[in-house]
Amino acid sequence: MDTQPTNSRESLATANRVSVDWGALSGVERIRHLELEGYVVIPDLISTDQLAAIGQELAQLPTKSVDYSPHQGGANDVHWTDSPESIRMIALPPMVEFLQQLFGDELICTSVCYACSQPGHPGIAIHTDSQPYGSQIFGLQASSPCLVRVLYYLDELTPLCSPFKAIPRSHLSLHSDAIPYKRYLSHKDEVMVTCKAGSAAVINQKFFHGNYPNYSDHDRRMLAIAYRPAWAGPTAEVEEWDPRKVAKLPAEIQPFFQSLNTRRIEFDVPNRPDGMLRSAAGINPGRWEKQA
Repeated sequence: MDTQPTNSRESLATANRVSVDWGALSGVERIRHLELEGYVVIPDLISTDQLAAIGQELAQLPTKSVDYSPHQGGANDVHWTDSPESIRMIALPPMVEFLQQLFGDELICTSVCYACSQPGHPGIAIHTDSQPYGSQIFGLQASSPCLVRVLYYLDELTPLCSPFKAIPRSHLSLHSDAIPYKRYLSHKDEVMVTCKAGSAAVINQKFFHGNYPNYSDHDRRMLAIAYRPAWAGPTAEVEEWDPRKVAKLPAEIQPFFQSLNTRRIEFDVPNRPDGMLRSAAGINPGRWEKQA
């Protein structure tokens, strides 16, 4: 197993840093950036008090280190833990509004995870979260054809503190280099994304991404929540949520935890079904030009 750093400390000074004014983007401009580049950052979503409360909750969770480094670890299924402020993030109004505009469909939450990159973390390899046939890491839930992951950062991403790493537009490639199961240590066209604590990166699951090593003296903590539209079920049946656990979630959170096997498609669709429409705003070539 390759455990070397993805990037040397010296190389960070010349890294290609993204300079987008994320706060100036309108709703449709955010959708454009996400659809074209593969990701978008939405700043100022979590207040200082909320960050402190979420951080305290997540610090109480038992964590497990990854196989390639004792300095990268986290916890899965945060939604089943005693973490009310963290669970509330699932229904964060501005993010839900953005995702509903993006998908034009009901939202289903598929996972809520905590990740911590400690000092000494060697960097996460460049990868995708899309596994069209499932995998031992992600399971069959990652076979959903349409899914985004929202990465809420509890600490400021600086060049030395495991900033986000992106390969823009990589999700658009049809080349075998873009097979979603492939992983890369680094890439000459990778870009570094920094942002303030309380910001979120929203990523297309098919997009190649990772993070840089943590050369700082403090942790970089993240709460990651995955969502898919109701139509986009996994390719095969997966284990359902425990209905007793769902019933214990706050009322406003429960709608995001409908069946994980929900797949609202018409398998027997004919060539020319009755009632076909002549317009669909969600696929208009000019949809990004509207002002939200």
